[in-house]
Amino acid sequence: MEATIMHYRQGRHHQNLKQMILYVADTAEAAQKVVGKTVSWTSPSGTVISGTISALHGRNGRVRAIFADKGLPGQTLGQKIQIV
Repeated sequence: MEATIMHYRQGRHHQNLKQMILYVADTAEAAQKVVGKTVSWTSPSGTVISGTISALHGRNGRVRAIFADKGLPGQTLGQKIQIV
């Protein structure tokens, strides 16, 4: 399954670089099914960065993904990410 990387999770004064907002489905009920699964992004050089989907983000089919080691680079915004 694939998701689209929408944006970093951010507040009023800063961005959380290890947390990303992913667009998974059109409804929150469909997006709830992927909570707890692992996501992985492969860079053009072959490096794999993985994280986990933690919770829903809003009611429109978006979820939050948390990456433990390091966050995703800015060039990933708008790209596809694999849900395992």
